[in-house]
Amino acid sequence: MSNSLFNEFESVFASQWKQKIQVDLKGADYNQTLLTATQEGIDITPFYHSENFGTTTAIATKTTNWKVTQRIVVKDAQEANRNIKDILTRGAESIVLVITSTDISISEILADVDVQGVPIHIEMTFLSVSYCTDINAFAKTTSASITIGIDLVGNLASTGNWFESLPKDHEALEEILKLDAFESTLTIHVDTYQNAGATMVQQLAYALSHANEYLNHFGSKITNKITFHVSVGTHYFFEIAKLRALRHLWCVLAKEYNVTQKCTIIASPSKRNKTLYDYNVNMLRTTTECMSAVLGGADFVYNLPYDALYHHENEFGDRISRNQLRILKDESYFDKTDNPTEGSYYIESITQQLAEKALTLFKDIEATGGFLKQLKEGTIQRKIKESDAKEQALFDDGKEILLGTNKYPNPEDRMKDDLEITPFAENEVRKVLVIPINVRRLATKIEKERLKKE
Repeated sequence: MSNSLFNEFESVFASQWKQKIQVDLKGADYNQTLLTATQEGIDITPFYHSENFGTTTAIATKTTNWKVTQRIVVKDAQEANRNIKDILTRGAESIVLVITSTDISISEILADVDVQGVPIHIEMTFLSVSYCTDINAFAKTTSASITIGIDLVGNLASTGNWFESLPKDHEALEEILKLDAFESTLTIHVDTYQNAGATMVQQLAYALSHANEYLNHFGSKITNKITFHVSVGTHYFFEIAKLRALRHLWCVLAKEYNVTQKCTIIASPSKRNKTLYDYNVNMLRTTTECMSAVLGGADFVYNLPYDALYHHENEFGDRISRNQLRILKDESYFDKTDNPTEGSYYIESITQQLAEKALTLFKDIEATGGFLKQLKEGTIQRKIKESDAKEQALFDDGKEILLGTNKYPNPEDRMKDDLEITPFAENEVRKVLVIPINVRRLATKIEKERLKKE
């Protein structure tokens, strides 16, 4: 249309908006009344205006290509094979496999599976050059779309130990990087930091510094994409901005090393805010978290079953979690629009601030010796623990709300007899090189107290 509807209205400047708001406040302080502070050190303002922006950085957040993904922990090849075939007929478009033993054959897991049409991401609880070589050979023979997710630093952060030792792990990874059938070989497990209580700024900075350890050591030997495995929390718009900022920051870092600036993002809901009691609310939480993941530009999204805290993997829970993604794609049309958040001043502002703050923290980490040094000294763990404690205090005071847990709990709810697995992290006594970074759920203390009283 040549005569836009907007041409009939006069432009309103930011100062005019603020003046009108201050009149409506009738003497109340603007900053105290309408600015909302966050743990990221970013104040949320009541309005965002184009005057506050210069030239914004274009960040690709295409949503038309995202895949409904399902994660499977593989303990038996034949059982996994049956499961994969079943879920591919019931809505899954991509698979994340977590393989637990070198005795499990990749050809058996993927026998008679459409490996050319279904992207498959493989992670292992072990480090084996020969096993990765077998996957590489299988991918070449079958023209399979397979990526693998090796993360030496992530294993150290989450378990407290290298797979074997730093020199031997690096030697093994160097051999694996030579394999040529994979679009992606390295995975940065940012989800470890989110699930332990890190702020979004910390998550982004640690992701960059974590990746920088590989870039420093291997440099141009990293010839394919890097994958970022991200957990998405409950703060809807901030989580969208977090993924956008991550993609932007990776481009900045990768450019410095002259490696590919493209990356893959696998996203899943956070475990941090999931609850044992009133567990159906978990479905609402995971739905909005998956929405944030898609709108933030994740390439693959897998969901967390509502009963994952206390039940073994089961067909019903997996089906519900998968169907939540199908609803977003098939009924909410979350695959029909490219860059749907582009031009939102609010999201653009948060993205810019998160990226700037994360870059500053990243530079501080590198200036003091880098991520591994801080991890070994316990600095990373201490900073995450401090952030966790601040959020936990907000939850304990009722300022951070989980419905059904610290607000409107159902006192008649009983869970003690329904626990197939423990919903609480168990501290395994073992010798470690660094303090492990573990999952820390906000509701743990309340749930333990309620279970004792049942």
